[in-house]
Amino acid sequence: MEGNSTIMRRSSLAAVAAIGSVSLLLAGCSKADDGNDDSNTKSAGADAATKKVVNASTKKGGTVTYAMSDVPDSFDPGNTYYAYMYNFSRLYARPLMTFNPAPGEEGNKLVPDLAAEPGKSSDGGKTWTYKLRSGLEYQDGSKITSKDVKYAVERSNFARDVLSLGPNYFQQFMEGGDKYKGPYKDKSDKGLASIETPDDNTIVFHLNRAFQEFDYLVATPQTAPVPKAKDDGIDYVKHIVSSGSYQFQSYQEGKQVVLVRNKNFDPKTDPLRKQYPDKIVVNLKVNQSTIDKDLQSGDTLIDLQGKGVEAQTQAQLVGDPKKKANTDNTYGGRLVYAAINTKLKPFTNVECRKAVEYAVDKVSVQTVEGGDIRGDIATTVLPPDITGYEKADTYATSGNKGDVAKAKDALKACGEKKISTTITARSDRQEEVDAATAIIASLKKVGIDASLKQYPSGKYFTDYAGVPKFNQKNKVGIMMMQWGADWPSGYGFLQQIVNSKAIGQSGNTALSELEDKQVDKWLDEAIASPDEATRNKLYAQIDKRVMEQAALVPLTYFKVLLYRSPYATNLVSTAAFSGQYDYLNIGTTKK
Repeated sequence: MEGNSTIMRRSSLAAVAAIGSVSLLLAGCSKADDGNDDSNTKSAGADAATKKVVNASTKKGGTVTYAMSDVPDSFDPGNTYYAYMYNFSRLYARPLMTFNPAPGEEGNKLVPDLAAEPGKSSDGGKTWTYKLRSGLEYQDGSKITSKDVKYAVERSNFARDVLSLGPNYFQQFMEGGDKYKGPYKDKSDKGLASIETPDDNTIVFHLNRAFQEFDYLVATPQTAPVPKAKDDGIDYVKHIVSSGSYQFQSYQEGKQVVLVRNKNFDPKTDPLRKQYPDKIVVNLKVNQSTIDKDLQSGDTLIDLQGKGVEAQTQAQLVGDPKKKANTDNTYGGRLVYAAINTKLKPFTNVECRKAVEYAVDKVSVQTVEGGDIRGDIATTVLPPDITGYEKADTYATSGNKGDVAKAKDALKACGEKKISTTITARSDRQEEVDAATAIIASLKKVGIDASLKQYPSGKYFTDYAGVPKFNQKNKVGIMMMQWGADWPSGYGFLQQIVNSKAIGQSGNTALSELEDKQVDKWLDEAIASPDEATRNKLYAQIDKRVMEQAALVPLTYFKVLLYRSPYATNLVSTAAFSGQYDYLNIGTTKK
């Protein structure tokens, strides 16, 4: 998603054509087809995977190994909210729609997955109907039905006391969604009335208001089917029933996950998935520097988080032309920022929040994050590669290095001379910890003393920064955050971080806890409008309003530097999943 662009919903005919072109590309001959286990295969060049599928191959066999420095929030497709898990979960969980497995902007376009075609809207965008493909089966050979999709949405969105990690769009937008308590408490066993399943291949969603981008919403893994008889809530993650091309062979919590081919997967029902490797292994809690070394040796093919190599490795890669030729550097539709707690005194006063805005030296933050190769200085909520972005700088400072005088003036207007607070960061993300440390140094110059508290990624939202009561109790005024669009539009980016309706008591991603009626009103107006230009204008207004409220400090428009393993096939950087490689069809030349 380089630069501003127009995102258009595509017809089913165009979607089939796009899938066909990708299939032809993957069917072409390449170095990977000859079976050589030679790491010296000629590189396609730096940033090649941002433009095309690199090392395209139809070669089957071998093991694709992933590694991660911490643990995911969850492998349960209905209980996750990290982009890399949305990406990875498609291997075993098929949503109604998904993103086209293609490079760059093409990867932002939706194609049918479990559904046979995009949704049919009626009632001005308040009713959406989907038809499932025929012949769909789970790993055990049992039939996948529309009732399983309905149940999956109900468990993931309405049983928030059990599964709290995913977004709550359906809860907000389904008719009667505010009253339904989820399937675990539903004694009638009828489920939510506004999701109808007139037959096994049809599902109808009745919304409480128009939602013109609903196809994007059903592309989340929350619509991947779950058989009710096999669901046991939070423990479902231990024995997930696959609807995709791979199934779980083993699940060792916090250690390792192994996937193998789903023998009941029928390629006739799926034009997207190819089942190239025999096995997929995910190693967890591996030191990041070890992951970086293993990527270069071939012991690991993919860093699951897709957040890029660490600063030390980055310097080694960009300093060596041969190594740099195996890297991909791209925007990921993400913003690195510091959320300011609008519900914690004295940050309940907007002037105190403005003091933070003016105080932060963004250049120091950019430097410790890895320089301009890892991100450009940010001044807006929306990144430049999300529709609705308009260039602006509400709290401009000379050279983006902060302004002590303006910060102190804002502090004075707030009625404070000194403020003591806490700033949180994820312990397994060294660049985030370093960025928080740089912010602390900036704040100290203006009379704001912040102490750093670090927490693991896997529990950052469930136990710490994403729990409002925890933040109040521990005087957490600032929280380090990185956010990518749920889908590539202003709404897909803004909804879960600035809408008051998105604030949750656990698993909360609206860390600033901003409650602004004008922001909420504009979001509702935007998503109801069938005209894209009108929506984009409203997204820009929301961006400006959030900055005026000083709800967050934009730091950098995130760019990722990925190492592209020469042992991996079918690598393509996708804008839909924050610039990560598309995990759907990665294979290997290793035996």
